[in-house]
Amino acid sequence: MACDKNLQPFDSKTDKQALGTPEDLQTATYGAYAGLVHADYTRFQHILSEYPGDNVALSGTTTDPLYNVYNYTDFPGNNITTSFWRQAYKVIFSANQIIEHINEGESEVLDQLQGENRYLRSMAHFDLVRFFGRPYAQGASENPGVVIADRTDGDPLPTRSRVSEVYDFIIADLLKAAEQMRISKDSRYASKEVAYALLSRIYLYAGQLDKAIEYADLVINSGRYQLVETAAYKTYFRPVPESNPETIFAIRHTIADNRLKGAIGSMYYNDPVTQSTGWGEIYASMDYINLLNKYPEDARHSFIELQLDANGDTLKRGNVPKFYINKYNWQENIANLSSPVYLRLAEMYLIRAEANAKLGNDQLALDDVNVIRQRAGLSGSALYQLGDLKGHESVLDVVLEELRLELAFEGHRAGDLFRNNRPLVRAYPGFHSLDRYNQTINPTDARVVFFLPDREVQINPNLEQNP
Repeated sequence: MACDKNLQPFDSKTDKQALGTPEDLQTATYGAYAGLVHADYTRFQHILSEYPGDNVALSGTTTDPLYNVYNYTDFPGNNITTSFWRQAYKVIFSANQIIEHINEGESEVLDQLQGENRYLRSMAHFDLVRFFGRPYAQGASENPGVVIADRTDGDPLPTRSRVSEVYDFIIADLLKAAEQMRISKDSRYASKEVAYALLSRIYLYAGQLDKAIEYADLVINSGRYQLVETAAYKTYFRPVPESNPETIFAIRHTIADNRLKGAIGSMYYNDPVTQSTGWGEIYASMDYINLLNKYPEDARHSFIELQLDANGDTLKRGNVPKFYINKYNWQENIANLSSPVYLRLAEMYLIRAEANAKLGNDQLALDDVNVIRQRAGLSGSALYQLGDLKGHESVLDVVLEELRLELAFEGHRAGDLFRNNRPLVRAYPGFHSLDRYNQTINPTDARVVFFLPDREVQINPNLEQNP
């Protein structure tokens, strides 16, 4: 007697089969989040956002293309930009698959999942456009941004949308995501307030200052988050992020995700006891240290560890003093384990301060700056008043300096400068120029944005390469 045969491949399913139930869609959403955890996203996103800034100093030459990111000598074949571009669009594709398999209004749970994936899609688009598209204020409606990927069956050979079009898409997507997400989740996952926080940042970058304030207010006044106390702040990044009341969104890494010497923290730190946990080749710059040292009681000294020899003298690599940075170390007491914090409440106060400073609301701006300074353990004469800007020419200067102090090594500094049409100046020891001391990058310089990956341009002749 003949037997029935099931000829369906046993190791594969169609999208319809794989995403057919709410449980399937939840599992797939976990997979979309996991795309952020991948080193090609997390580590390379950090390199592309933080290494071009002036808070860090590379202590020597290296064949790793992070050297080119750091010193503004990017090239189209850079593996870091190539891998990040590819991984970001993988996250976007995964999110699109899930979005397309959910009918809005079917249930609160499914609406929530669709909203979470809209957030992930928006976040990846924003990271892409800020790396590969010129600053918004430099001609957003004319300058090319990146490819908007809003569905899985898009044009196989797409063109780059304008910077303004990418921002408009992200904003609309986040507004829809916030509307859909009605379930509060911890900082490992997107929720309404997470979308609001990213909207506040994006509106600031786009110069829509009233909107930046509006959405910062929504986050601050939501009651969901609180600035941690000064004592706890000194070890802010060591507990798991979901236990931290200030963290809005973090890319959660578990013990299984520990990448040892391939982790973000490995370049900043090497356990002084074992001397075996990292490379310890990128340090806090002397420019940043000098700024921090204006107030020895500032709690943000806790994120810096000066390395001394047996005689108590400062250790150096070459001519670069070893100021280790520990913001990406010692989560759960594991040397290089870290869950990078993408959004936190302190940034919301400083976004609001910057927007108010630009709108001429100087007292409101200083009030928010002082909230952050007080949390850092500063008081009395260390706080700002309208008649005492402590040598700064404007309230905006005060805000930008506080942004630098508070969010150092979290991927903001170069963007903060170029967004405000200010140059980046490296007049400190480090391998960023031939004489190792002087490098100035103007906001209009070509390499404040990266080349599109050569591989992508070769495959798709419709992609316009950055000059």
